[in-house]
Amino acid sequence: MSRKPRLLSKTGMYHIIFKGIGRQNLFEERADYEKLKDIIATVKSEMEFDLYAYCLMTNHVHLFIKEKNAGEISKTMSKILSHYATWFNIKYIRSGPLFNNRYLSEPVEDEKYYMNLIRYIHQNPLKARVVGRISQYQYSSYSAYVDGDNTFVDIDFFLNMLSDNRKTATESFAQLNASEEEESFEITSSHKKSDAHIRRIIKSELDIDDPALIKSFDMQLRNAVVKKLVEEMGISKSALERETGISRGTIIRICKGKQKRITKSKMAEQVKKQTEKKVEQKLPRPQTVQQRRSLPAELL
Repeated sequence: MSRKPRLLSKTGMYHIIFKGIGRQNLFEERADYEKLKDIIATVKSEMEFDLYAYCLMTNHVHLFIKEKNAGEISKTMSKILSHYATWFNIKYIRSGPLFNNRYLSEPVEDEKYYMNLIRYIHQNPLKARVVGRISQYQYSSYSAYVDGDNTFVDIDFFLNMLSDNRKTATESFAQLNASEEEESFEITSSHKKSDAHIRRIIKSELDIDDPALIKSFDMQLRNAVVKKLVEEMGISKSALERETGISRGTIIRICKGKQKRITKSKMAEQVKKQTEKKVEQKLPRPQTVQQRRSLPAELL
């Protein structure tokens, strides 16, 4: 049976994860970490991809890269993994596969989440309780950003997004990475979007904090949004059911029916209006005169 094709990124950017087979350690000593970095650097020079972030954990690795030409991600990863596996097996006198099946990849297409992903990657050692502070971990790209070292990691792209002044950008980067990343960027499959990825697509497309809000929209807007997410954004009906709480049967009926088309700008306007209305309804009414005076007049 042939493997399903990977999801290709419109931006050429990917979050990559590869793991040791059966939780096999990929690194036994410092020299192993350095060897993988050397291999990545060699392939990077050959394939001319950009490396925005990395974190080498004991039994798995995170990479955030941008390929130069569409579709080169498979060739790039094949070179990195095969070279390292061959070297590792010779060094430790072992045979057989080193990595768990195929590497996992997920397209990164929303600028809003670039920094969230970098922070998630850098905080892996912290969440695994390997270190007490991100800056203490030696095998991630965090130090390259704070030290301004672009010899291996392409730090300019993201630091320039933060500020034109490099000192200000570096300080902002450190502050952003100091706060806990709540978004999940785990990848379970390379040929379908994860629930976390789908959630980010919905939140970004509609500019809302919670996809479940869609269920409370008036029927015309709800139906238009559902149809757009399924037919234009490529979100499956089952995934949309999980994220919004709208039953799959209802979603199927909406997609089969003829819905009144709403322009993108009009949809954004209505979503904003109805979302704000829901937020206002959840605000508790103040109990004291002082509390009432602290609120805008339109909320009283």
